[in-house]
Amino acid sequence: MENEIITRVYGAATAEEQEATYDEWAANYERDLFAMGYRGPAAAAAAFAHFVPRDAGPVLDAGCGGGVQAEPLAQLGYGPITGVDLSDGMLSVARAKGIYAALHRMALGGGLDLPRDHFGGVISVGTITEGHAPPESFDDLVAVTRPGGMVVVSLRCDAQISEGYAQAHERLERDGAWRTLFRSEPYAVMPYGEPEVMARTHVWEVL
Repeated sequence: MENEIITRVYGAATAEEQEATYDEWAANYERDLFAMGYRGPAAAAAAFAHFVPRDAGPVLDAGCGGGVQAEPLAQLGYGPITGVDLSDGMLSVARAKGIYAALHRMALGGGLDLPRDHFGGVISVGTITEGHAPPESFDDLVAVTRPGGMVVVSLRCDAQISEGYAQAHERLERDGAWRTLFRSEPYAVMPYGEPEVMARTHVWEVL
C-alpha cells in the first residue's frame, strides 16, 4: 500500500492540493485501500440496508469517491442515487460504474447546492474526518435530508479525531435536528495497513 499518498491526502494544506492528490490516486484508490482490509464502505452499506426502507426515495452519497459504498445499495434497488465529491478523478471512476443518476463536484462543510429536505437516505464514508470535511458537514447533511430520512456515517473514533466532530453531531441531537438510531462498536477501518484507525458507524433519523 502506498502509505505516502495517504499522508499526502491527509496532510494537504489546501482543498486544491487534496483534490489533485485524489485525482492522482483515483484509478488505484479502491485496490490500495482494500489491500489494507478497508471495512468502512461495507459497514456503512450494511447499516443503510438495515435502517433505510428500499422505497425511501432519492439517496445521497456524500463524498462518494469512486462509488464503492453505493454499489451494494444500487444492487439492492435503492435510488436514484446522487453522488458528490471534491475530486474530478474520483467522480470519473464513479461515473464509469453506471450506478448514479447524478454526480456533482462539490465539497462538504459550506452548504450543498442541492435541494433541501429532499433525500430519503444519505450515506457518507471516510469523508467527515480530520483533513477532509469539517464538523459543519453534519449540518449540510441534515439540510438536504427530508424529515424521517436517515443519515448513515462512518466516523473515526480514535485519538486522532478532534472532539469537534462528536460535539457537532451531539449538538444536532440536542437541538432536535435528528436522533440516534444506531451506533456500532468501534472497529478497525484498515486492519492490515493502518490498524490504529478506528471508526463507528452511526445512523441518525432527521426530525
